[in-house]
Amino acid sequence: MTGSGKTAAFVLPILHHLIAKPRGKTRALVVTPTRELAAQILTALDSMAVHTPITAAAIYGGVGMAPQEHAMRAGVDVLVATPGRLLDHLSAPYASLKNIEFLVLDEADRMLDMGFLPDIKRILKMVPAKRQTLLFSATMPPPIAALTKEMLHNPLMIDLGRRSLPAVGITQAVYPVKQDLKKDLLLALLDRGEMAQALVFTRTKHRANRLAEQLVKRGIKAERIHGNRSQSQRTAALAGFKNGHYKVLVATDIAARGIDIEALGHVVNFDVPQAPDDYIHRVGRTARAGELGDAFTFVAPDEQNDLRAIEKAIGKRLPQITIPDFDYNARPEGRLEIPIGERIAAIRGRKADERARSKAKAARSGSSNGSHRSGGSTRPAGSGSGGSGGSGRSGGSGDSRRSGGPYRSRRGR
Repeated sequence: MTGSGKTAAFVLPILHHLIAKPRGKTRALVVTPTRELAAQILTALDSMAVHTPITAAAIYGGVGMAPQEHAMRAGVDVLVATPGRLLDHLSAPYASLKNIEFLVLDEADRMLDMGFLPDIKRILKMVPAKRQTLLFSATMPPPIAALTKEMLHNPLMIDLGRRSLPAVGITQAVYPVKQDLKKDLLLALLDRGEMAQALVFTRTKHRANRLAEQLVKRGIKAERIHGNRSQSQRTAALAGFKNGHYKVLVATDIAARGIDIEALGHVVNFDVPQAPDDYIHRVGRTARAGELGDAFTFVAPDEQNDLRAIEKAIGKRLPQITIPDFDYNARPEGRLEIPIGERIAAIRGRKADERARSKAKAARSGSSNGSHRSGGSTRPAGSGSGGSGGSGRSGGSGDSRRSGGPYRSRRGR
């Protein structure tokens, strides 16, 4: 299950093995799928190692590489990294994994998914063959378990939960609703005052953006978090949600496994996840470490098959709830999702406008240069130093300063 102390399960033994060893060499590497999860693991590690000499650093994208390079050069004891940024560093001579003794692949079902597998295989080639490799995950579907056996020598599987299920403290419910009325249903639930805060999951980044924008237009403090947001934006959004500044945080599945919020009361599946494992991870953001929480899932008619797959995986039917005072036949207020065709057409239109502006600017620049050359050719020949000086003022350093040439470049540097 989620929220079961999995991070401590690998951090504490690693700290125990490293504490008596010399400093200055990176001996443990934790690879994780998201920036948020990497930062979360580092925070947990730092709190556990606070009274020890062990050092650690997080390596992920969206932030500057210089501090990360410094940590790798210094040889911190533990690196917590996402695959892409780690490989960026490993292409430089200062980065090496030759001293790794412990390799941890956290969220193994994601990390060994086909999207991450090439990067993982490249990293595996860079660590010593003699090492201990640990794979941790709240879910371990059979195809991924088979893949891990190919990568590991005589692996031992410890399955504490036997089957991945939501935590017992989660009250789960289904809200049947038309696809184009989901936003209105969410607003109705928020207006009832029963949700102090809600983490809302959508299936795409576009829908996350649109939903957050429309919630803000209705006066609800909301923010979104997904893969297209910069690291600073994602950090600020999560921090604002944790401290209560935002009532709603809209997220995609890529962020689900890196969000750890104490006493989060409500998770809303705005879109039904297509994989039962994703459902378990989404609702697992609430009722963590023995707390209680609610998980609501909005189900449109075309999502019934996905709901049945989830119910089969968790071994029970979920209760269905309707709100008495909500008009399930109302006309939706505007569109939540802009069709992909319209979005592509808009992007092409913007690019065409940009090309037209660039072409017009180039034409004006060419015309201006031509007029300067024409003006220079009409000056009387042999005008002496005065004519030369005049020519210098019109086409030399004085003109370049006014046009933003060398002067602007120096200022930019």
